[in-house]
Amino acid sequence: MSDPRLKLLEAIAHKKIVAASYNGATIRLAPHLLFQRHGDLFLSALNLSKNWRSEDEKQLGQFKLAGLATLELIDENFTPLPSYEAQPPRSDDVLVLGV
Repeated sequence: MSDPRLKLLEAIAHKKIVAASYNGATIRLAPHLLFQRHGDLFLSALNLSKNWRSEDEKQLGQFKLAGLATLELIDENFTPLPSYEAQPPRSDDVLVLGV
């Protein structure tokens, strides 16, 4: 499966972590939501590679799918953030899939 959209749909549906190259760095993401904005696909995900000061500080980042390279599924599950709601960030965004 080489299509990154299909990999992300599988990752969201099965709550699997993904690894991707983003801005030249390899990051691990817990994908919570895939949505469309102005014809482009975006991912709302928790960046597991980021050093968070506390559990309460953790929040989802938004990543343009076109900017994620070498996307790979990792055989490791994640638990969605307690504050997560399956809603796109903006009212004119279109939900594709959420956990």
